[in-house]
Amino acid sequence: MILAIRDHNPSGCKPYVTYALIALNVLIHIYVTVTTYGNNYALYDIYENWALIPHQVHYGHDLHGLFSSMFLHADWLHLLGNMWFLYLFGDNVEDEMGHGWFLLYYLASGILAAIAQYAFEPYSAIPVIGASGAISAVMGGYFLLYPLAKVDFFIFYKIFPIPAFVCLGLWFFIDLFEGVSTNPAESEVAYWEHVGGFVAGFILTLPLWRRRGGRDFWKKTDFHPPHPEANYDLAGTRMPKISMRRK
Repeated sequence: MILAIRDHNPSGCKPYVTYALIALNVLIHIYVTVTTYGNNYALYDIYENWALIPHQVHYGHDLHGLFSSMFLHADWLHLLGNMWFLYLFGDNVEDEMGHGWFLLYYLASGILAAIAQYAFEPYSAIPVIGASGAISAVMGGYFLLYPLAKVDFFIFYKIFPIPAFVCLGLWFFIDLFEGVSTNPAESEVAYWEHVGGFVAGFILTLPLWRRRGGRDFWKKTDFHPPHPEANYDLAGTRMPKISMRRK
């Protein structure tokens, strides 16, 4: 089991927008789950009307799906995975950008990520849903601003700190490889939305990075966050045992 559990990069402000986006996504998923419970036709109708369907966009229909699709999720695991990474990386990017700019950044990046997915699969009739494009953009911005920030990973019952540029860069290239090598008709993952979101987030963060001094910002901070990192005692780390029911 491999799971990112925390970073060593404390935020200097309350990430109200990050929290609000998480709450909104959860509420929408609860609403969809409750109103379509046991009714696949109702669920299909929601996807038909609000998901990104590339071939519809290709013919100029349902363009709103480029926006609305980022607030829909397939199931709880899909939702929780996306929201965890937004919680993990969103606070620091919001701290650097400010609340209003971060919201615009998140939404614009999500749309650009959806456009990337459409561009690579313009005739696909498979509905595309999920916030992963926008969250990939947040990860792209984090990658640029804090390349040596430590991210703790829980790997087979031990915790390992890994630099952000390693884990996020590896994640990006794995998705890029999967996007190139996977038959879209056989995949349930919108890899090009991940790749497009990461690139969009990286590019949209460049003006902020340059205002901070660009390479001088990196030199001044030695590629670390521009404030003291949080320190955790990793020596002899033991994870608490949790009772679980397997299914």
